[in-house]
Amino acid sequence: MRIVVDRPRCEGHGLCEQAAPEVFQLDDDGILEHHFDGRDIPVELQSGASEAVLACPVAALRIEQSATQGAAPPEPMLKRL
Repeated sequence: MRIVVDRPRCEGHGLCEQAAPEVFQLDDDGILEHHFDGRDIPVELQSGASEAVLACPVAALRIEQSATQGAAPPEPMLKRL
């Protein structure tokens, strides 16, 4: 799982940092630092990162499936009678 930041939309509220401080941090100027920008978020941090996406009041964060996760497994085929 990856988190994509819409930087022009980010207003620096810091709710993402509160939800996932290991993933997000606001610098001294209120600019968002994304510690895993362009990289997969480790499994142990994904829950907090997902909460951060939901907490953003301006929807500047979105979840993107990583290339290593691939597509969902296919639905089981039904047998014809």
